[in-house]
Amino acid sequence: MAIKVKKRNFLKKKKIKEIKSQLGEYGNLLQGKKNVEILEAEPNSFILVDGEPYIIIIDEKPFPTLKAALANEIDAKTVTVDMGAIRFVSNGADIMSPGIVATSEDVEAGDIVLIIDETHGKPLAIGVSLISGEEMVANDSGKAVETKHYVGDDIWNFEI
Repeated sequence: MAIKVKKRNFLKKKKIKEIKSQLGEYGNLLQGKKNVEILEAEPNSFILVDGEPYIIIIDEKPFPTLKAALANEIDAKTVTVDMGAIRFVSNGADIMSPGIVATSEDVEAGDIVLIIDETHGKPLAIGVSLISGEEMVANDSGKAVETKHYVGDDIWNFEI
């Protein structure tokens, strides 16, 4: 699946503020940035920060990209997976409870979470939690996080 670019415009301060509030704790990705643009594309649009795709719009909701997570020290809600889950995560699979070894204390259902590996603490994917962090660690079956973006997908490989 290729990403087709339609148009590219700079965002007004009012729209940037709106996106920052939707991003919640990830809003600092847009803090004090000079060049914030929207890149309208198919199937998903991007918010470019200084020419880099830092935010992707999926189902009308903004999500930080992994490149943004790697380029900026983001203090965010995390879900740590064991080394056996990495192969599945890097192929875009949703995160299942048995592969989760730890989570941030305040993870609730519906939160945007960063999926990291247990050995290096590197971001592997970004998703939306389906259950609370406590339930993720306690459960021995079932889906815990819906993956939205992962290392190696079209978003990861997208170049401007």
